[in-house]
Amino acid sequence: MKINVGTIDRVLRVVAGLILIALAATGTVGWWGWLGVVPLATGLFRFCPAYTLLGINTCPMKK
Repeated sequence: MKINVGTIDRVLRVVAGLILIALAATGTVGWWGWLGVVPLATGLFRFCPAYTLLGINTCPMKK
């Protein structure tokens, strides 16, 4: 897996994922809040499969 998620993108994904999971855990939102696992995982692993399919790379490093 090549890194294709940049720093700002990564931070936004992790924050959004944690917020969604917290809202789902407290019952504020429905089951769909657990979908926050997806942006959290893509932020932590710095790899987004959708970016690969679309040819997007927000990471400034060339690897």
